[in-house]
Amino acid sequence: MVIMKLKRIIFVFVLFLFNSIGNADVRVISISDLVPLEKHIKATELITHILTTYHYKKTEIDDALSNLIFKNYFENLDQNKAYFINSDIQAFEKFRYTIDDAIIKSDISLAFEIFKQYRKRVEERINFALKIISYDFNFNIDESFRFDRRDDNWLNNISDLDELWRKRVKNDVLNLKLAGKNIDDIKKTLSGRYNRILSTTMQLDSNDIFQTFINSYTTSVEPHTAYFSPRISENFDISMRLSLEGIGAVLRAENEYTQVVRIITGGPADLDGRLSADDRIISVGQNIEEGMIDVIGWRLDDVVDLIRGPKNSVLKLEVLPKGIGIEGPSKTITLTRDKIKLEEQDASSRIIDIPKTNARIGVIELPTFYVDFAAQTKGQSDYKSTSRDVRKLIKSMVQKKIDGLIVDLRGNGGGSLSEALELTGFFIDEGPVVQTKDATGKVEINYDPESGIVYPGPLAVLVDRDSASASEIFAGAIQDYRRGIIIGETTFGKGTVQNVIDLNRFLNENKDDYGRLKTTIAQFFRISGSSNQYKGVVPDITFPTGEYSINDVGERAYKNALPWDEVRPAKYYAASAPIGTFETAKIEHKKRIKKNKLFQLILNNIDSKQKNSVKREISLLETNRELERKEMEEAKKAIENMIRQERGLPPINDLKNISDMSDNNPVEPVDVLLNEAAEILNDLIVPHKNIDVRTVKTLKY
Repeated sequence: MVIMKLKRIIFVFVLFLFNSIGNADVRVISISDLVPLEKHIKATELITHILTTYHYKKTEIDDALSNLIFKNYFENLDQNKAYFINSDIQAFEKFRYTIDDAIIKSDISLAFEIFKQYRKRVEERINFALKIISYDFNFNIDESFRFDRRDDNWLNNISDLDELWRKRVKNDVLNLKLAGKNIDDIKKTLSGRYNRILSTTMQLDSNDIFQTFINSYTTSVEPHTAYFSPRISENFDISMRLSLEGIGAVLRAENEYTQVVRIITGGPADLDGRLSADDRIISVGQNIEEGMIDVIGWRLDDVVDLIRGPKNSVLKLEVLPKGIGIEGPSKTITLTRDKIKLEEQDASSRIIDIPKTNARIGVIELPTFYVDFAAQTKGQSDYKSTSRDVRKLIKSMVQKKIDGLIVDLRGNGGGSLSEALELTGFFIDEGPVVQTKDATGKVEINYDPESGIVYPGPLAVLVDRDSASASEIFAGAIQDYRRGIIIGETTFGKGTVQNVIDLNRFLNENKDDYGRLKTTIAQFFRISGSSNQYKGVVPDITFPTGEYSINDVGERAYKNALPWDEVRPAKYYAASAPIGTFETAKIEHKKRIKKNKLFQLILNNIDSKQKNSVKREISLLETNRELERKEMEEAKKAIENMIRQERGLPPINDLKNISDMSDNNPVEPVDVLLNEAAEILNDLIVPHKNIDVRTVKTLKY
C-alpha cells in the first residue's frame, strides 16, 4: 500500500502534544568538538549507495552534483546572505568541484570547515547588532531595507554587511515601535532576539552540521529526497500518529521565521480557524496572563519545544499573517491544546441551493485520502476509510434529490493511493485510473478496483494550489475520462512516490541512531500518458486567484524538481457527455464574477497578499509604513463588512472590533469560490437536466 504525504523537504515538524523532550544542553559547543563522527561517515556511505542504486532519478556523483551541493550548503547555512562575504566563498572555492570525490570517500570534513567560518561570522554580526540597538534611528529618512536577499549575490566586504545590518536593526526597531512598544521594551526584545541567534548557533553540534550538509546533498538530487536526523525522525513519527494531541500545525524554518506549512484537519488550529498556511510565528506565550517570548531567529526544534505543552493548557501565538510583510501588522491567536479530533478529518457533506433554477448541488469536502490501515489489516468490517464515508454521504444526498455533485479537494495534500483509486471508481464504470513507473522503467497500471458507478450525475472537482498527490490522481482521472469539470487553481504538481528507509536496519553495530532517508522511488502518470509532476492538473475553468505567480508555488518552485514526462497512454473509454463542453459555462462564469462585489474584493485581497509575499524590500520611512498598515486594515474591514452585509448584520467602523469579534463571536465566512463552483456546475446541468450519464456514448482511446 502506497501512502503519499505532501511534505516540505527540510526541518518540518507537526505540532502535537507530546511529552516535551526538553531544551538541548545550552552549553557552547567547543570548536574542537566540531568534527565528523564515525556514525556520520557510515551514514554518508549508505545514503550514497541508496541514492545511486535505488532512487528514481539516475544519480551521478559528479562535478555537476558537487557544484549544486556547494551552493546548497552555503545557502542552507546563510539563506539570506547576511553573514558570509565574497572572500569567504572564494576561500572555499577549492571544494566546489571536489565534494563529489569527498562523498565517494565518505569524507565530509569540508562541511565542518565551512561551518566554523559561518559560526565566526554569526558572532561578528550579532555583536554588531547588539552594539547599535541603542542608536537614535531617524525614521524620517527615505531609505529602504532589502530583507529578502536569497536571490542576491554575496556582499563584498564587512562594511557592506555593517550597512545591511544597520538597516536590519533599524527595521526591527521600527516594527516594534509601530506595534506600540516603548524604547525600553524594544531594546529588551531585540537584545533577547539577537542573543538567541548567537546562543543557538553556538549550540549547534556535529549532528546538526551533518544534518545540514547531508540535506544539501540529498536535495541537490531531488527536492523530496531528505535525511531525517534522529530528532527529526521522532517528530516525523509524531506526524504519522494522528491520535496524538496538540494544536495541529505543520511548521518549517524560513529565513529566521517559523512558518506554518499547513493546518492539520481536526486539530485546535483548524477548528479555531485563525491560523493559516504561510503565517509566520514571531512570539509564543504559555497562558493568557504570561508575557510573550520573541522567537524570531530561534531554531525550529526549540520553537516546537516551546509550543508543546499539556492538554487543555492555553497557548498564545503572535503571527504575521499570510501576505503581510515583515513590517506587520501582526495578530495574536489564543489556542487550547487538545487531542486531534480524527472525526474532523473525515469527509463531510453539505448542500448548496441555487434559487434561480431550484437546483440542489451536493458538496463532498475531503481534507485527505484516509484509511485505518490497522483496523483493515485486522479484518475489522467497520474500519474507517474515505471511500466508505463518501459512499454513505452520496447515498444520503441522492435521497435529498441533488442535481449535481462537487468534490472539494482544496488543501488536500494526498494520502492513500488505494482510496484515490476506489473513489475515482465511484464515477466511472471500470478502467484504469493511474500509471506508476518505477526506477527500472517498468510501468504498472492501477485500475478501478470495482465495476459499477456509485454516482452517475453531473460532477465537478474543486482544486487549488495545495491539492497534491492522491488529489491530483483523482482530479486527473476525472478530467481524462471527461467525467466532470475541474474548477479552481492549477494543482501542486507532485507526481512522485517516496519511501522512508530506516538506516538503522543496515547500520546497528554500536546501537547508534543513524536516522532515516526519505527517497523518491517512482512517478505517477495519468491514463492519458501525461504526468501530473511539475505541471499539476490544469483546471477546465481557472479562478483568477493569482495564477500570474503559478511558477512560484508547488513543485514548480523547486529548482531541481523532476521534470514533466509522459508514457504510453492506457486503454480507456472517455465519456462524450454534454458536461464535457465548457465554453458556455466559462462565459457565464466571467459575467457572474464581474458583478459579484464580494468575489472581486476577495480576489483583490488575494492579489494584494501575493504582491506583498514577493516583495524583497521595505521602506524605513515611518509615514510610508503607517500608510501600508492602514491600507491592509481597510481592505480587511471591507471584506468583513461585505460578509456582514450578506448575513444581514450592521457594518463595523472601528477596525479593532474586527479582531475582537473574530476572537469571541466570528461571523461565518462566505465560501465565495465554492459557491461559484456550484453556479458553474448548475450552468452545465440546466440544458441537460434529464440526461443520465450512464446512457451517454463513450469514445475509445
